[in-house]
Amino acid sequence: MDSKVTAQSTRMSRRSQQGSILPSIGIFDNRTSSTSPYSNILTRSLSISRYPTVYYRTAHIEPTQSLDVSIPQPFSSTNDLNNIDSAKMPSICLSGRPALYVRYTPKDWHDAQTTNYLASDKILAESERLRSDAIRLAYKKDEQAIKNNFESSKCLAESIKNIEYWKNELEKTEDKMARKIDDVQFKRRELERVLSEIENPLRITQENLYEREKRQGIDLVHDNAERELIREVDRIQLSQDNLRKMLECLSIQNARNHASLHELERDLKDKYRARALDSAAHDIETKSRGINFYEDIEFVDNTVSVPESWAQYTKENIYRALDEISQSDELLNTSKQLMTTIYHDMWSQWNHTNISLENRVQEEQAAKNEIQAHLEKILQEIFDVKQNIEFLKKTIADHEAFLQVAQTRLATRARRPNIEACRDPAMHRLIQEVHDLHAAIADLLRKLRQEENAVQHLLRSKSSLEQDLTIKKNSLFIDSEKVLGIRRLFMMDAREKSSLPSVSCSQSHDLINV
Repeated sequence: MDSKVTAQSTRMSRRSQQGSILPSIGIFDNRTSSTSPYSNILTRSLSISRYPTVYYRTAHIEPTQSLDVSIPQPFSSTNDLNNIDSAKMPSICLSGRPALYVRYTPKDWHDAQTTNYLASDKILAESERLRSDAIRLAYKKDEQAIKNNFESSKCLAESIKNIEYWKNELEKTEDKMARKIDDVQFKRRELERVLSEIENPLRITQENLYEREKRQGIDLVHDNAERELIREVDRIQLSQDNLRKMLECLSIQNARNHASLHELERDLKDKYRARALDSAAHDIETKSRGINFYEDIEFVDNTVSVPESWAQYTKENIYRALDEISQSDELLNTSKQLMTTIYHDMWSQWNHTNISLENRVQEEQAAKNEIQAHLEKILQEIFDVKQNIEFLKKTIADHEAFLQVAQTRLATRARRPNIEACRDPAMHRLIQEVHDLHAAIADLLRKLRQEENAVQHLLRSKSSLEQDLTIKKNSLFIDSEKVLGIRRLFMMDAREKSSLPSVSCSQSHDLINV
């Protein structure tokens, strides 16, 4: 009997193992080479016993009677086994007799089977319900995961689009800023060239002033030409100061342009890297290589901005760059106008100075010609006076000869003897002749001295005229040759040498608010 029960239980256990319809919980679709975050749970599930408690429940009965006997009072009158003795059953081995009192009743056996069937059906229904719920949950979560992945990819695509837009705006602004920096640098070099070029007119004007200091005597006059030269020096120095101030402004503006360009380049570099990273994140799929689990990565927050502040930062960089470009345009226009004004003023002053110098040269030439005319007259007069002096000397000599004759006659008649020494008319006439000759000679000598004095005056006048003529020649040589000569050779070019086009200060900011 024991052997039959054992065999039956053995067959039932084998049949239950072969006919198990429970799903295999160890199946897992490993799509990657990485370990699933739920691998520990699945490992524990695979290591449970053949009949886990999640699917089977052991019947538990609280016994109210002792388990070492089948009947609490085996020799009670109500016990049917007592009838066995009264029925005089055949004698059995005394060792097997106690076994009759530990067997179950048929009712117990049927109740146990019924209980097992009911428990099995209940567990089967519960298992089927759990399986359907698990499948439905798996499909639902799978759809939710696909939807979440699609929404994340959509957000990443939108982020890439925004990054691409601002990247293009930064690139356009960077190109404008780079060109504007080149324009400002070109204008700086042009102003430096102009500043170095106007050193030559300044040097020439200063040399003209120094040369005119070599004038002599009365020609060292503060004339209109000298005033124009001094005004020209002042205007050139003022132009140099304005050019230096403009160069300083352009240098400061270009430094600000470089700073703005640096901010644009840094922002653009970050945009390139962010676009590359977002593109790489957007292209990652479940079958992509290199994906892995990063535990607690969702709790890591290293962000420093929000979409509004992120876009505002780039806007401010672009607006600042456009503002610097506008200010650069204003400075370029101002510098262009300054150069035009400087060329016009310097050319006008240069012409005024040249006209004044030419007028002064004409005045000096006229004075020189007048002096030469007077000098020629003086020289002619000196020659005439000298001729007259010679004539007077000859006349005096002639009168002296007549005086000698008259005096000799008187001396000769003075030797007349006695009464012959008569004061006759001849005597009177000779005496009168001598007096007349003395008077004539005195008059001639006085006139000779006057003529000689006139010659001296004429010589002094001649010397003065010659000296004045030398001064005029020197002044004329300085003004016409050394001053006007070099100013005629160095002709200032009044045309605008700038090749930059005129720029407008008002530029439209073609930005779209995102």
